[in-house]
Amino acid sequence: MIKIHSLADLPETIPVFPLQGALLLPRARLPLNIFEPRYLAMLDDVLKTDHRLIGMVQPREVPQDMGNPPLHQIGCAGRVSSFSETEDGRYMITLSGISRFRILAQNAGFTPYLRADVDWACFESDLGPCAKDTKFNRPKFLKLLRKYFSASDLSSDWDSLKDADEELLINSLSMLCPFTAEEKQALLETPSLQTRRETLVTLMEFALRPSDDPIRKIQ
Repeated sequence: MIKIHSLADLPETIPVFPLQGALLLPRARLPLNIFEPRYLAMLDDVLKTDHRLIGMVQPREVPQDMGNPPLHQIGCAGRVSSFSETEDGRYMITLSGISRFRILAQNAGFTPYLRADVDWACFESDLGPCAKDTKFNRPKFLKLLRKYFSASDLSSDWDSLKDADEELLINSLSMLCPFTAEEKQALLETPSLQTRRETLVTLMEFALRPSDDPIRKIQ
């Protein structure tokens, strides 16, 4: 298995796993339960490669009568960092986020799953060190987060959040909070950790508005 240090180490074509509401971000981890035959075949093929990459991408939200929805152009590739097989033939895997990508073309090909030609160039910083948010105000952020978790009936280990690395904290919340698929896509496409945190704050503040708020009625 090769180590990925630069864009040159990344393949031009990767298998793509469209999954509504599933968000993967660089340097974060996403557990998945693989059970559909086409994705079991995909995983078997991926484990034979040097890079072990799977591209997570979200389908666009369209009316149900439109058939297979188109995909968002930007996704995030993760390396299969752990996997186990259950007695009933499913795979429990973990993807470790490597880099975002832009889909150039989809390849139906001879596989039961989708493959895509992708471009990594716009996201070279994803391969670098952990991102920093120099304007991150942790006490203010955690105060808002407590309100949001209480309103959403969510729980957390607040002691660990107080000490968590800012990138891990912001990215984990972006992935785990019950936002819509389009809202999670917006979090994926932010150009920096600071703008992701600002988007996250905006989404939490919006969720805390009363249902009869005029701003919510506009949406």
